[in-house]
Amino acid sequence: MRYIIVGAGAVGGAIGGRLAEAGHDVVLVARGVQYEALREDGLRLNTPDGPRTHRLPVVDRPEAVDLTPDDVLVLAVKTQDSIAALDAWSARPVAGGGTAGEQLPLVCAQNGVESERLALRRFQHVYGMCVWLPATFVRPGEVSAAGTPLTGILHLGRYPVGTDGTAERIAADLEKSMLLAPVVSDVMRWKYGKLLSNLANAIEAVTGLLTEDDAVALFKRALAEGRAVLAAAGIDAVGQEEQAKARGGRIRFEPFDGSPRDGGSSWQSLSRGTGTIEADYLNGEIALLGRLHGVPTPVNDVLQRTANTFARERREPGSMSVAELTALVDATS
Repeated sequence: MRYIIVGAGAVGGAIGGRLAEAGHDVVLVARGVQYEALREDGLRLNTPDGPRTHRLPVVDRPEAVDLTPDDVLVLAVKTQDSIAALDAWSARPVAGGGTAGEQLPLVCAQNGVESERLALRRFQHVYGMCVWLPATFVRPGEVSAAGTPLTGILHLGRYPVGTDGTAERIAADLEKSMLLAPVVSDVMRWKYGKLLSNLANAIEAVTGLLTEDDAVALFKRALAEGRAVLAAAGIDAVGQEEQAKARGGRIRFEPFDGSPRDGGSSWQSLSRGTGTIEADYLNGEIALLGRLHGVPTPVNDVLQRTANTFARERREPGSMSVAELTALVDATS
């Protein structure tokens, strides 16, 4: 199998780099300065076992790749960028006949639960991936992944349910690449569990790492709304105990220089000044389900709105105090 990593940022770069180290064929897909850096200098992947530079094929558009039936598309862009990527790649011809949407497996290696549904409109063979992989987009061309001895844990399964031989083969390749990849028939249950934990992303992006009791308390309020909404919608999600058992001490974090870890994916979006953030598909998913099922979600409404404002105005991550954010929430509750 050849892996085409659509979105070679933090997660895509870490997965693509580890696959390449294990001898698998990898093509990176990136845009703008990231594409230029990867093309000129390769992908620098920093992990606890040392930095490495991978000089891999890199493209900036689907037309630059001749697809074959042995290709696997790994979608690793933020969910807000999924439709454009899915539209661009699904129509591409595959050697021997048919299009990527008809012939190739597509793996959604993303936070949230919306991309799989978007993908299934365009691809016949869609796989969900619950990504537990702490990684940071350091600068163009450079990614750091602090997990050890495993770089990440990636639950994988068909969407909406089930498993198959393709999932097993992908998992086998990942597990040769320092990435544990349990194949599960209920992958969206795992992704909904991750969604609940990702409700903290907006708080972290706006106020900084959740080290204060007040920040943790605000997250617990957002989490309570999330659990209430999923219960009303009849959606099952993996709980913290089951997640902890699955990880089972298989991964720990080792900062490279002894400094505190950087923020997660939403914090990184703000720090890079991208102008967008994934809050619509994290806190916004809870707000959507709440409206569909008659459950108020004032905390997640405010977190979604505030994170979007920070992204749109390109405000510095962590520049609002927890007290200010909590006051915004309380004013609408």
